[in-house]
Amino acid sequence: MGIADVASMAGVSHATVSRVMNGNTTVDADIAARVRAAASELKYKPNPVGRSLALGKTDTIGIVVPDLSNPTFQAILRGLSIAAARDGYRVLIADSSEVRSEEAILASEARRRCDGVVLCAPRMSDAELEELAPTLYPLVLINRTTESVPTPSLVVDYGQGIQELAAHLVELGHRKLAYLTGPDRSASNVQRLRGLEKFTAEFPNVELQFIPGGNTFDAGFESSDAVASCGATGILVFNDVAAMGLLSGLSQRGIRVPEDLSLTGFDDMPFARYTMPPLTTAAVPISDLGDLAWRRMREQIQTNDAASPTNYFPPRIELRGSTGPVKA
Repeated sequence: MGIADVASMAGVSHATVSRVMNGNTTVDADIAARVRAAASELKYKPNPVGRSLALGKTDTIGIVVPDLSNPTFQAILRGLSIAAARDGYRVLIADSSEVRSEEAILASEARRRCDGVVLCAPRMSDAELEELAPTLYPLVLINRTTESVPTPSLVVDYGQGIQELAAHLVELGHRKLAYLTGPDRSASNVQRLRGLEKFTAEFPNVELQFIPGGNTFDAGFESSDAVASCGATGILVFNDVAAMGLLSGLSQRGIRVPEDLSLTGFDDMPFARYTMPPLTTAAVPISDLGDLAWRRMREQIQTNDAASPTNYFPPRIELRGSTGPVKA
């Protein structure tokens, strides 16, 4: 049964049925009741695509992430989805698979299909982001900021977190450190590098070297030889996933953690405490990021106003068994 059948049974026009089914409160109460009764009897349900076109909204928001296999992005997505669902919204997910050129395309496509977009740690350059941001409103950024338009941004202070982890290793007596870097295009990796610049200025007697790595388990595992031969006694790893891969690779090479090498991760994923040994890391409120991203998006949808401040989140250091005193 279609809208014509409902209109015929209720004795009204197609437009009246459409207004009633879309929640328009200007229709006379008796007529609206007659339309709803006819729709119920005929088991009529409005076409969701047509309803979205009529209302100019989809009750859907999009999120673009660089790698959905990463548990950090999964946790942010979960927080966002749960919060949005409470307000009757659903989330459309786009994964750029760490291909920077895909991000702008995916974000633009998502915006055409959704009421707003969350860009989660995009890999695109600052210039690309500044150009794209005005076309995506309503927009929420996670771990990036923009100056081209007022845009709510949720930013973890990765620089401060990596400095505190490095300082922890120094407190344990380590004077030769290495950082297993993240993806080159990762803004959070850039923040970590800047934090380590400040660290070396504060601790000029500490040797710090950089080893190309990545953000996956395989990247950490494949870096094992480079880490084992670099001469450092304390290793800072871009994230927990890569740190877990490195732990596995070192174990296969007979290198003990923390007896021979101390290492740290970043993010405090739920299973970081269950590695052998448990992983010293910097805890990031990833579920809170998703929840707050939805609240910032909802504010824009409801008020058509993006004047929200940037929220900064300081990581919390979790000291566990993967770090210990330097080997005598």
